[in-house]
Amino acid sequence: MAKYLVIVESPAKVKTIKKFLGANYDVEASNGHVRDLPKSQLGFDIEQDYEPKYITIRGKGDLLANLRKKAKKADRIYLATDPDREGEAISWHLCYALKLDDSKVQRITFNEITKNAVKASLKTPREIDMDLVDAQQARRMLDRMVGYSISPLLWAKIKRGLSAGRVQSAALRLICDRDDQINAFIPQEYWTLDAHLTEGKSKKALTVKYKDTIENEEALKEILKNLENAEFQIISTKKGERVKKAPLPFTTSTLQQEASKTLNYSTSKTMRLAQQLYEGVDVKGRGTMGVITICVRILSACLTRPWRWRKTISRSSTGLSMWVEPPSRQKRTERFRMPMRPSALPIFRLRPYC
Repeated sequence: MAKYLVIVESPAKVKTIKKFLGANYDVEASNGHVRDLPKSQLGFDIEQDYEPKYITIRGKGDLLANLRKKAKKADRIYLATDPDREGEAISWHLCYALKLDDSKVQRITFNEITKNAVKASLKTPREIDMDLVDAQQARRMLDRMVGYSISPLLWAKIKRGLSAGRVQSAALRLICDRDDQINAFIPQEYWTLDAHLTEGKSKKALTVKYKDTIENEEALKEILKNLENAEFQIISTKKGERVKKAPLPFTTSTLQQEASKTLNYSTSKTMRLAQQLYEGVDVKGRGTMGVITICVRILSACLTRPWRWRKTISRSSTGLSMWVEPPSRQKRTERFRMPMRPSALPIFRLRPYC
């Protein structure tokens, strides 16, 4: 009987995925990256077309030895790291570190850790996407180029241990530019004037704003003096309805903002809890299961489900689909970010027809 090895990133996913697969599948974790650029030097040669020099991360020797042993016994190896460029790079590094035979290796991805999603991914394996791998390597090298050049300056001028990188440096520039604009601003005095009027028997007052600019207090007093005992006439009023749409599903950034505003959570705490919900939690009567999807940037052309709005919840559905509004036809080939959504609807207690 065939034996399959599935390698994921986090040990927390192992228990959840093992439950979905049969005895022929062995699930192991890489504990994140297994190779990286050395910390003591830049890690790549600028003169040699930015050729990277990877080393095995300290402490990963025993883990890699165990994975090699299991890989030799397996008839097929599935690399199931996260469906982003970081996960793609980890799969690529695993192939090199474990010296895997290309004919035995296949890449699978899933955005939610549910039985249907995991089994569906096994039916549609693919090769490692080198475009995503190269994108991750370029980001990593850019981090090094900026960070290793600027961080020593911060240590000398501000405090040792501070780090600078491609994101912090650009963000600091934006803050400095905005601060310069604030300092260069010349304040100008102006006043506003509102009148609160009622129409007929209506008890609700209408607010009318004075349309011209009032430059100083003396001008305001002059206007008020001219309006003493004046009669106001409402020529017409227009009533309309405002439609308040439901908020869009969470993306990574909006989740962090709402958690900070509502629950006063730090970014690290929010992402730690979200990761736990994605990897799997113990649900009474159901064991360990993932209850939310991961938020990833994807190509709309690669979606496995058609565009649609779900205004009602299907009780027979395996998950609650909460999609952002479909982009225009011209933009459907562009990348966009799939939001987080509940992936295990049956665990939520819903009233009939809700």
